[in-house]
Amino acid sequence: MSTPERPAQLEQEPSTHPALHPSITSVPVTPGIHIAGHSAYIEPESTPQDTELPFDPARVTPGPQWNANSYFPPNNEARSSSPTEAVAGARTGEELLSRLSLVGDPASKHDLADIDPRAAHPSLNLSGGLISATFCVPYTVGYSPGLDWELKSRRGTSALFDSFSYLASAASPWNHTLVGWTGEITEIPGAQPASSTSPNPASNSASMNKASAPIPVDGTSKPPQPAQTEGVRVGRTDRQRLERQLERDHGGKIVPVWLTDEMNEEDVAIIKDQSRWRRFAEHELYTLFHYKQNEPADGRAARRSWADYYRMNKLFADRILEIYKPGDIIIIHDYYLLLLPSLLRQRLPNVYIGFFLHVPFPSSEFYRCLSRRKEILEGVLGANMVGFQSYSYSRHFSSCCTRILGFDSSSAGVDAYGAHVAVDVFPIGINAASTQQQAFGDPVIEEKIKGIRELYAGKKIIVGRDRLDAVRGVAQKLQAFEIFLERYPEWHDKVVLIQVTSPSPLQEDQEDADNRFVNKIADLVARINGSFGSLSFAPVQHFPQYLSREEYFALLRVADVGLITSVRDGMNTTSLEYVICQKDNHGPLILSEFSGTAGSLGSAIHINPWDLGGVADAIAQALTMPLEERKEQHEKLYKHVVANNVQSWTNNYLKRLMTNLSSFDQSFATPALDRAKLLYQYRQAKKRLFMFDYDGTLTPIVKDPQSAIPSDRVIRTLKTLASDPLNSVWIISGRDQAFLDEWMGHITELGLSAEHGSFMRHPRSEEWESLTDKTDMSWQSEVMNVFQHYTERTQGSFIERKKIALTWHYRRADPEYGAFQARECQKHLENTVAKNWDVEVMTGKANLEVRPRFVNKGEIAKRLIQAYGDKPGDPPEFVLCLGDDFTDEDMFRSLRQSKLPEDHVFSVTVGASSKQTLASWHLLEPSDVISVISLLNGSADAGNVGAVAVVEGSVPESRL
Repeated sequence: MSTPERPAQLEQEPSTHPALHPSITSVPVTPGIHIAGHSAYIEPESTPQDTELPFDPARVTPGPQWNANSYFPPNNEARSSSPTEAVAGARTGEELLSRLSLVGDPASKHDLADIDPRAAHPSLNLSGGLISATFCVPYTVGYSPGLDWELKSRRGTSALFDSFSYLASAASPWNHTLVGWTGEITEIPGAQPASSTSPNPASNSASMNKASAPIPVDGTSKPPQPAQTEGVRVGRTDRQRLERQLERDHGGKIVPVWLTDEMNEEDVAIIKDQSRWRRFAEHELYTLFHYKQNEPADGRAARRSWADYYRMNKLFADRILEIYKPGDIIIIHDYYLLLLPSLLRQRLPNVYIGFFLHVPFPSSEFYRCLSRRKEILEGVLGANMVGFQSYSYSRHFSSCCTRILGFDSSSAGVDAYGAHVAVDVFPIGINAASTQQQAFGDPVIEEKIKGIRELYAGKKIIVGRDRLDAVRGVAQKLQAFEIFLERYPEWHDKVVLIQVTSPSPLQEDQEDADNRFVNKIADLVARINGSFGSLSFAPVQHFPQYLSREEYFALLRVADVGLITSVRDGMNTTSLEYVICQKDNHGPLILSEFSGTAGSLGSAIHINPWDLGGVADAIAQALTMPLEERKEQHEKLYKHVVANNVQSWTNNYLKRLMTNLSSFDQSFATPALDRAKLLYQYRQAKKRLFMFDYDGTLTPIVKDPQSAIPSDRVIRTLKTLASDPLNSVWIISGRDQAFLDEWMGHITELGLSAEHGSFMRHPRSEEWESLTDKTDMSWQSEVMNVFQHYTERTQGSFIERKKIALTWHYRRADPEYGAFQARECQKHLENTVAKNWDVEVMTGKANLEVRPRFVNKGEIAKRLIQAYGDKPGDPPEFVLCLGDDFTDEDMFRSLRQSKLPEDHVFSVTVGASSKQTLASWHLLEPSDVISVISLLNGSADAGNVGAVAVVEGSVPESRL
């Protein structure tokens, strides 16, 4: 039977699994790691990115304009509504490219993946569809029942929105759909239909600019928050109206995700606490990812916000599945949706997923402080490729996967769940062409430049523009400027620092923290101006407000020095916009080495923002830099920013993703266990069967097998599970009867199977049944001689004799020498005993075992299922089977070959290794197994509250 076709359908047929091919007699070994030849801890030489665009950005048909810096400037030519319409009637390939504005120079050659990705990667069976998932749609929405929704451009993430704009344009070969939350819905009492009061943003870019990123206006305070009284009530008709508006009026297909508190019987969505969906991401993740920590608390609020975060990601997955077609590519953006890749992988095993993180990723020593650290990494590893802004962030991520999850990693990626997850670096760009068009040639901007120069005549101007956020380094900037004025008195009254600080939209910056930070900034400004200013001049001009687009670009153009001192930053687009605006002035850029742009803007003056004296010296260096040196540095920066724009970033990311998809077979990937699905099916079932391995599943693997005793929590959890009369719970182990009797025999409700199914003790019975009474065991003496030979030559190894099987352990031996001796012993046995007797040589975790061929755990699993009967209504409605090593694959194989409905069977492999397995799901370690069993018992520990929230709609206060 052939390998599964790409892509898989929504429901995977068991018969298509490659491991069921008759020729397969053993589980495939772990694939080799894809090695790029680099250490995971040494930055490789940068590979030149392909930045040549297959079209002219100034001429191509624009996409929807979602923000002030839309990548494509508006033109008056009639535009095609889709690539299909644009190429209609083309008779030749050259004509087709011309209609798409993809041919500029006939002599130039372009990557086929930029023009027709399906032709470039035929093996992927691509549909041509691309689904982008981002936290919020590009609009803020105002609601009045029965009327058109009011849509205004959303502030923030302008580069990302410009990427979506390109993908929705006729220049893109993709059929793009954007999926995002509606954001907080604001009620507008007595509003008029939006069609009569709000011009179409696509036809009136001027009105859009005033409210769009990255230069919002009209405010010295945070945007007004929606009222949270009795909640917003949105009926089905109004929800459908918004969906039609987004698709009809604003270019590019946008599918909103509705995050509701409840849905009443009339199908009215009731939306109350809208900020709840942001809390975990902005209070826990954003804080920690920027190397900050919250004050200690009792944990209840964090568990509640985690449940909301899990549920939100699940709702995103549900929405995407509604529109997904086989062959679509799904790209997921940023820290709000870290669980989404895995949630999609659980339901679409062979789906194509890319993930990109726009903020920093911390080192493993800091990341370990996150309470839900394992779940976050597991969520991201559901993607086929993970992208970061800089090399250090990608290295930190790979290191965390190794140190916390135990997965093998290299500079190329991570081996996880039987598949290779590529990890790469893609510094995002800006809309260089559009930024330049907007910054130059506007009479209003020219007038403002003139006014600023007159106001600060004879003075050098240093410009800083940051968000009100401690990680932006505004305090460090002011302190460094103070030291500069102290060290270089010749610059007194000859230089001014204009610092613009706009309010932060993040919940993470709570009001008290805001006030403390604002007070600190105000104190610093007052101290500097008091020490070095006069009645007629203040060296620091601080503006805690939003700027208009014209003022913003005027400041960037008039500046003599750009100063960015972020102490931790993802991608600082201000630095890129500054470079574009300085094409005539050539002002130096001072850039923090902790900014996400530092790695790509190598010609900037790099500084450590914590080294205040060093920053002061860098300011002096920038102010006195010779003109020729300024020109040379700026030319390099300008070329880079123009070439590595947001469209190039989008194309490069997608091409790298498709290359990785073509290079690595993902058909053996095993997703993390879907706990919400497990809990739902468990509650629906009336007949439930559980089969657990012991070592490595219920208890960790230890050097001395006799030390692997169950903890009190394991005993209590199993006893609770087995006490439910609907449950039949079995432990199927390679251990002998004596061990199982000693540690598990007192739980009378448990069924026990010893020595891989050779002996059985049924629940509520003390008698053991032997399934091998008539077996000839003469082979054991020959095996004992071989094992004794290798034991004498391998220090630390020993022999375990069971009634049916013989096991040679080398856990205590030197790992490398023990593994070598085990291979030699295995060859010896297979060439002698295995040829003369009906026995098999099994490799386990640091052991070799010889046993009769007919004895295996798969036979026991089959026997237990058959005991229910095969008539309609007889078989179990829920089966959970967990195991960690090679011998447990027999159980998984038996379950795959059974006639039980796929949704009723949960076969789960346990362990951190990236093995390929016949199981359908994956858990990392024994503690996860106990957590899952506790979930079924009714416990909602911190790792399970998300699943409970999905199944029940919320988590009761008593379970937090």
